[in-house]
Amino acid sequence: MSLLKDLYGPFFDLHNWQTVLTSGQDWMIILSLILIECLLSVDNAIVLAAQTQKLPTKQEQEKSLFYGIWGAYLFRFLLIGLGSYLINFWEIKVIGAAYLMYLSIKHFWGRAHPQNEQATKKKKKKRKPLLSQFWSVVLSIEAMDIVFSIDSILASLAISPNPVIVLIGGLVGILAMRGVAEVIMRLLEIVPELEVVAYGLIALIAVKLFLTIPAIDIEIPAVLFGAIVILSILGAIIVNRVKNNRASK
Repeated sequence: MSLLKDLYGPFFDLHNWQTVLTSGQDWMIILSLILIECLLSVDNAIVLAAQTQKLPTKQEQEKSLFYGIWGAYLFRFLLIGLGSYLINFWEIKVIGAAYLMYLSIKHFWGRAHPQNEQATKKKKKKRKPLLSQFWSVVLSIEAMDIVFSIDSILASLAISPNPVIVLIGGLVGILAMRGVAEVIMRLLEIVPELEVVAYGLIALIAVKLFLTIPAIDIEIPAVLFGAIVILSILGAIIVNRVKNNRASK
């Protein structure tokens, strides 16, 4: 009981909230944390956008993100309280990296072997799934939120040890990241070639995540990764324009 009080007590300290909300210095830290959250969540947004494409309608895609954001808020609250222990959870990163690489390989294998993919889908239709496709996507979104939140929480706690400041910055950052995911979803509709780019980036994200485990401890700079993402998206848009121009001639 005392451990829970130590971990989550600051969240329920009204004086702590009052101090944070009325301090200009704390708000400067919060704005910094929001920026860091957005930078560290670019890879998360890419995965979310790719995952939601599995759902057949735009309404279901947006609904899955809506449920996902509330789940992300809950898990962020729980994980910030456990922040001092997260550094020991490198196994989560390994599992997350393996799952992301599986998603990428599965996608490209399906594109290379469409007949096998269709046969697999027919077998899945015969078996009654435990969860609907919608809830499977929502659970996948939550699992990725847990994996990706580790880096951003540790980075935030390194800037400010006050969990209330980290929580406010993280929650606003999650909202901004969902906005990025929706933009990517719209781009996927306009430029179909981006689907290939998205799953290629997911494979890169898997490698990036795996390299950060303590045994390897190699960090790909956020600026470099962001540049790769932007160049990849621009490349897909150019390819799409070239294809459209050739088709119109």
